[in-house]
This record gives sequence, structure tokens and C-alpha cells, in this order.
Amino acid sequence: MKTFEATIIKICLIILLAGAAFLVFSQPPPPPPQGGGNPRTEGNRNGAPIDGGLGILLAMGAAYGGKKLYQAYKKKKETGEEESDKTT
Repeated sequence: MKTFEATIIKICLIILLAGAAFLVFSQPPPPPPQGGGNPRTEGNRNGAPIDGGLGILLAMGAAYGGKKLYQAYKKKKETGEEESDKTT
């Protein structure tokens, strides 16, 4: 019964997060230039910088994944040694 409830909760969270994506907006575009020029070639064309934060986020995710893999390897190694001691 608990697995059914956990599955329902996970599905609800996924639907909630997917629905929240429609409510999130990026920054608005810059205003058009004064004087009637071509807005595609004139004015401020810089967007929000995401390069630095994205790199840091990827590095932290890789470090966390490596830590979890090491912990799983260490746990498997410890339990493997204990099982081999019991059989002899």
C-alpha cells in the first residue's frame, strides 16, 4: 500500500512541477530603440548570463554523483568482505 501512495505522490509532484513551468517567465526583451531604427540590429542585445552559474552547477552535480558512487562502492566492498568471512 505504501508503494501505491508513494507512486501517487510522485506523479502529483511531476504534474505540479510541469504545470509550474508555464508560470515562470524569463526577463523581458529590451525596449525598441528611439528614432525608428531596426530593432534587430540596434539596441542592447545582451541577455542574462548563465555561463558561470551553469558551470558551477554542473561541477557540483558531478562532485555529488562521484561521492555517491564512491559511497556505494565502499558499502559494497564492506558487505562483500563480511559475506566472505561468514562463508569460511
